Amino acid sequence: MRETALAPRAVPPLTGSLADSLFETAARTPTLPMLARRRGPGSAVWDEVSAVEFRDEVVDLAKGLIASGISPGDRVAILARTRYEWTVFSYALWTVGAEVVPIFPTSSRDQVEWILRDAGCVGVLVEDEQSVMTVGSVCASLPALRHVWQLDAGALDALVARGAFLPFATVDSMRRIVLPDSTAVVAYTSGTSGRALGCALSHRGLAAPCDTLLAGWGHTVAPPGEQGAVLAYLPFSHVYGLMIQNLCVRGGFLLAHEPVTTGEALSSALRSFRPTHLYAVPSVLEKIYKNFLRSAQQAGHGALFERAADTARDFAAALERRRLGRGAGPGFDLRLQHALYERTVYRRLRTALGGRVSRATSGGSPLSRELSLFYEGIGVYVHDGYGLTETSGGVTMQPLGREKSGTVGQPLPGTEIRVADDGEILVRGPSLFQGYVGDGSATREVLRGGWLATGDLGHLDDENYLAITGRKKDVIITSGGKSVAPAALEQRLRMHPLVQQAVLVGDNRPCVGALLTLDPEFLSHWRASLALPGDAPAREAREENALREEIARAVAAANSAVSRSESVRVFRVLPAPFDVAGGLLTPSMKLRRDEIVRTYALEIDAMYAARSHRPSSRPPEEPAGWEDADSVFLRRSGAGPAAGAAHRRD
Repeated sequence: MRETALAPRAVPPLTGSLADSLFETAARTPTLPMLARRRGPGSAVWDEVSAVEFRDEVVDLAKGLIASGISPGDRVAILARTRYEWTVFSYALWTVGAEVVPIFPTSSRDQVEWILRDAGCVGVLVEDEQSVMTVGSVCASLPALRHVWQLDAGALDALVARGAFLPFATVDSMRRIVLPDSTAVVAYTSGTSGRALGCALSHRGLAAPCDTLLAGWGHTVAPPGEQGAVLAYLPFSHVYGLMIQNLCVRGGFLLAHEPVTTGEALSSALRSFRPTHLYAVPSVLEKIYKNFLRSAQQAGHGALFERAADTARDFAAALERRRLGRGAGPGFDLRLQHALYERTVYRRLRTALGGRVSRATSGGSPLSRELSLFYEGIGVYVHDGYGLTETSGGVTMQPLGREKSGTVGQPLPGTEIRVADDGEILVRGPSLFQGYVGDGSATREVLRGGWLATGDLGHLDDENYLAITGRKKDVIITSGGKSVAPAALEQRLRMHPLVQQAVLVGDNRPCVGALLTLDPEFLSHWRASLALPGDAPAREAREENALREEIARAVAAANSAVSRSESVRVFRVLPAPFDVAGGLLTPSMKLRRDEIVRTYALEIDAMYAARSHRPSSRPPEEPAGWEDADSVFLRRSGAGPAAGAAHRRD
């Protein structure tokens, strides 16, 4: 068993609640800009909100909550996208000692009902009429629910008016009695299998990783002498998004919100707000890369971009070898090439991110080494970290000046990590959760002698950098007894611009297979770029063959990084991406693997049957016909989950 821990953390322990830092900042630097708010829908102008203005809004809302009967320990849900009001309302709840229960706005009716009932919420803040109808349809099963506030119907103004008669002293006295170990958030896990579990997170637990990161890495958020500026677009209903909010408030960074996460909306917000630091998840960084590539191809510069991307990765790898003491750094020719592309390519890419970002942080899942090197090479180093809901956010980070791509860094000071003999990562530290709400058995199952069994697999290298290889429950065991962790290969498959999602299958099968979905935007661009001759039927046939060959190349490229027994030998392209509405993604956009396998059971059977029926000249001890990747495509009509489900009902 490997174990590692850095020096004890050098940050003072929390003495009150998360809300205290806002009140302290407002008293110390009242004019400091803390929030930025769009002047109107789609506007490129952001109005700044000072610390004292932010505090006063929180106090006014807190008065309304008190007047509405919200007491310390009451649980209030927030069912809304990442927007300005989310931050103000959550800090108002913490000011009066209430507990925030975040709910993903993409959650289904059943998921909303389960969380509100399981947490015993007395109130819920929703965004729009549709959410009101969702909550209204389940109210009969929620005896504790007393309040449903609708943001778009002026609920916050009504709350402020309701509490206007209360003095500031009433709010301040309630804030001062909130203890660090009081529960601040009940965050529900994604629920990839079974019911979601509510993780009770204390004020102290949520503050611990934020304060440690600010102490060791806070100065990297902006150049010296500038205030850090962060655009929040990741959902606050996920602990990573919530940690970003708290980092900004505790660190005095300017925080802006973007509730719309389409590529166009996010790109517009980045260009107009111009953050100094980018917080993202790998899927967003993958999407940005693919958008760069697509834009270059549309402008006729695809080959130039690919050469520049290769140079960026080579340059970053050379820099990494130098900082780790393994090489002299980029040679003259590489520096010359990099300087050329800096003027012609890289500068423009950074401009698309707002022009001020030089560092970023990735979380939620491991970032591929290839993508990490690309961003470092264009001048935006991405710190890849690791954390869970049960750890209140981050537990590792890249050490400054010793960053290593392809890993999630080293444990934060004060946090310890072990890797058990079976490869499971165990964590101990000040940010561990208080337990699963109402489920002592599940709590005892993951908390063992003060160590959290994360369910994640990984390994520590000789320099104590942690690499994540996947989830313990996701490991595939083929009929030949080979164990395969799917995450890394799925990640490599997604790096191809046409591939949007990849799910490996193969339990009790002779080899590993893959279900793939295509990126609709890039597919449209790819089709337009073919310009195939002939009539419509002939063009369609040629296009299908070209697509088949391109996806086969993507699979072959991904397979080049793994052994033969771990490689994808059969695959099928599905007609539509997995989504939350179809029940194949969790509200936090994680794959529901068991449900995907169940939904596409017929297609998986057909995929393996098609290959096993092919003639083979291989020796009899090897599976016949598994030597190459299959390219069986599902047609758009009459295929996919709906067709498969109808067939099964028959």
